Parts: sequence; C-alpha cells; structure tokens
Amino acid sequence: MQTKFKKSELSNGIRVTSELHPGSRAVSMGIWVLTGTRDEASDEAGISHLLEHLVFKGTKTRSAYQIAKSLEALGGELNAYTTREYTCYHALVLKDHWEKALDVLSDLVSNMHLNQKEFALEKGVILQEIAMSEDSHEELVYDVFYDQVYGKHPLGRSILGTPQTIAKMTQAQVMNYYKKTYSGSNIIVSAAGCLDHEDFMAGIEKRLGAKKSTKLMNKRRKPRWSPKRHLVEKQAEQVHMLMGFPTASFKDKSRFEAVITNTLLGGGMTSKLYQSVREKKGLVYSIHSMLNTHIDSGMLTIYAGTEAKNVQKVGELISKEFAKLRKQGVSKSDVEMFKTQIIGSILLGSDDIENRMTSLAVNEIVFGHYRSVESVIEEIKKVSVDSVNNYIRHELELEDAAGVLLGPDVGQLEKWWKELSL
Repeated sequence: MQTKFKKSELSNGIRVTSELHPGSRAVSMGIWVLTGTRDEASDEAGISHLLEHLVFKGTKTRSAYQIAKSLEALGGELNAYTTREYTCYHALVLKDHWEKALDVLSDLVSNMHLNQKEFALEKGVILQEIAMSEDSHEELVYDVFYDQVYGKHPLGRSILGTPQTIAKMTQAQVMNYYKKTYSGSNIIVSAAGCLDHEDFMAGIEKRLGAKKSTKLMNKRRKPRWSPKRHLVEKQAEQVHMLMGFPTASFKDKSRFEAVITNTLLGGGMTSKLYQSVREKKGLVYSIHSMLNTHIDSGMLTIYAGTEAKNVQKVGELISKEFAKLRKQGVSKSDVEMFKTQIIGSILLGSDDIENRMTSLAVNEIVFGHYRSVESVIEEIKKVSVDSVNNYIRHELELEDAAGVLLGPDVGQLEKWWKELSL
C-alpha cells in the first residue's frame, strides 16, 4: 500500500502532520497538547488529567451527551488520554466523516465550558479513580516506583495527582491552565488514512487558525535517578515485585539496543524471564519487562507477581538470569530472532492507521520530523550482537538497580530485598 507523508504549520505555530493511506476506508486523527504530568507545578499535580476529563463535560456548542453522540452515532470512536509528557484527544471515523471528527476534536481543545456543578462532580470522579488505583496493586507498584526513583522531580508524580491537590484545585485555576497550554506551538494535529493533506489543512485553519500563537518556554529538566529499594505493606493475595534501571531515552543512540534487551528479557512468551520463572518453575502467573521511554530519560523495569512464600525464589531466579545474561552475553541467533520479532511487530503495526497516526505525532514531538517505517527498520537491522551485549554490560549498571516490593508481610524481607543483586 502506497503512503504519502506531508507536514505543514499554521501561522500560530500549530503543527500538522498527515499520512495518506488511499486504500483505507477510515481516518484516524489526534490533537496532541504538549502538556503532561512533568509540566505541572507541585500544587497543580493532576491538572492535565483532570482537564482531559473536564473537556468532555461540555463545550460552548455541545453538551456532554452531544459530544459522546457526535461520532458514536456514525460508528466512530472518540477518546482521550494523559501521559507524563502530553495529552491526546483522538478519533477514528469512516473517511467520509473526517470533517466531523476534526470539528469535535477542535471543539474540545478550544471551547471547553465549565460550570461549578460539573466541575465539582468530575473532581469527585477523579478522587474515586485515585482511590481505585490504590486498590489496583499492579498499577500502584509502578506509581510507587516512579516516586522512589525520581523523587521530587515532576516525572515521579502520579498522572492522577493526589487527593490533596485535586481537592484544592479551583475552576479558575483549571481554566487558566487550559487557555495557557492549549494553544500555538504546544499543539500538534496528526492524521492517517484516506485523507487529502490540503483539505485537512484547510479544515484545521478554519477551526484552529484563530488560536493564540503562544510559545511556551520549555522548563523541563532531566530527572536524576535514585537507586532505592523500597517496601510497601499491603494486604493482598500476591506480592508485587518491580525492579528497574535507568536506560535510553527516545533520542539516545542505544535506544534500539534497549528495545531488544527489553524484548529478550521479558517482552513475550519466548523471553528469558518468562521461560525460566513461569514456564520452567511455575512460580508466577505474570512476569514481564517494560521499556518506559521519555524525551530525555527512560527506565527498563521487570515486574513479577507471586505468592508471598515464593518471593525470594522469584527474586533470586531473576537475579540469576540477569547475572547469566551479563556474564555470557546474548547469542547472535537470539539477537537476530528478537530483531525479526520487533520488525514483524512494526510492520504489522504499520497497517493500523491508529498506530500510524500516533507514530506521526510522537516522532514530531520527539524528533521534530518524520521517520518512515522503513527508516526505523533499517536502524533496527544495524543492531548487532556486540552492540546489544555492550549495552547490557555497560549501560545497565548494577549499582543503579532500584526496586519496590508491595504486598503482605514484606517488611520481614527488608534485608534480603536490599541486598538482592541484579
């Protein structure tokens, strides 16, 4: 399938990227606002996520029900999410309905209308969400981990904020943040599917061209990593174990070595940890690794959930597997297999226009330019067994290993946990 990429910029600084997929029946579209958890002041913690919720409560021209009905009635989808580095409003519609999708998305990021009752109700919803996250121990262990390794840096905060910051947040505070951040070069619009770029640009100019050309000062600073070992007592059926290292950012030259290391460690059923801890020993239901990548930093984490009686066995198996990996290295056949696995995943993803829409925006956010699927695959092909082994031995420093153990009676494992080597 032939694709064609184009990029333009409005006079107010809004960047527009699109990729034509002429054989598709649909269009995937997103408006990305470059504000997330790491951009919030301490008394604003959770404001980006709260704002993402509030825009769906109504605009100057649409009620909450009309927003929900607008694309759903056409068989389309409308949603949003907040990360530590941006907020995304996205839609998927049939190609004949792309203007409707753009109209609704533009309305959300331009014309939010708040009333006191809806504001108070949604704050209550967020407070419930925070309480629910406390009960979801597999999610909570990641929030605790971020807090421990990044400390007071904004990246260490929960995306949801805290009960204290949400409770104190005012309607005026949220509206001011909306006006300040949802404008100018802080916005990227991306689309993929059966859509003409010039038509798309005309539609965006009509709806977003009057926005202010605000250029926000980038106050982001790189976080410092703290290799802490932490324990959290929680009544639960399982103990949740999370270990991690600082690793490559989106922009680092070793990023694809990090991707392959993650895949071979715990990226799937063929990974080292899945095979050794679950398949051969049956000690866990869930074990996996994850690469959490930010613009200027990143972390490689290893998660396992197990019964309290098996915690030490699981930890020592992970430690043993890691030591073997560092000492013996990875074989050429393994590196080639995992490269093939990653390339296959990328190629399959390239047929998904929602995935392509996201890739266009993320590449613009991180690199400021387009990166074709083919160019990314070429970078992966250049990864060698030597470069992966060098990354494992020299980039994943043992003294940087941090961890969180969350569950019942974990306090009695404090000495073992702090001495466990990776």
